[in-house]
Amino acid sequence: MKIAVLSDTHLPFAAKELPKDVYKNLEHADAIIHAGDYQVASVIDTLQSIAPFYGVYGNMDGGETRQRLPARRIIQIGGFSIGVMHGWGSPAGLENRILASFKEDRIDVLVYGHSHRAKNEHKDGILICNPGSPTDSRFAQFQSMGVLTIEEKITGEILYF
Repeated sequence: MKIAVLSDTHLPFAAKELPKDVYKNLEHADAIIHAGDYQVASVIDTLQSIAPFYGVYGNMDGGETRQRLPARRIIQIGGFSIGVMHGWGSPAGLENRILASFKEDRIDVLVYGHSHRAKNEHKDGILICNPGSPTDSRFAQFQSMGVLTIEEKITGEILYF
């Protein structure tokens, strides 16, 4: 099973639409996770039309998005527990703040955004995935997204554009 992981799309402010490389990867996704900062709720509709969709809202998302999505969620897919949250505040200590918000939950994977800095690594037995941003050209060196692959175990990778 392949799960496309996005965050910080910031449409239509960072770009008019998602890059073609993102759509190529979404075509092969069994599910899509978005960790917030869509900026317009129509992005949710687009993603829901492609594959089963799981999202949270981010700090830059307005009323309609906040009405449709939670700030934090835990998804059960393929026998794995995936915690999803956008994040807030300074990039310094961001990951630790988000992990602390899941300390009472058993999660196998943490997906978060906000920093626009892609990351895929294990920490204390949890796969940490920040997909970066597929549209940012100001705060990140590369535009990117993530992919989680579920087989006997769950693995992640970052795709750079």
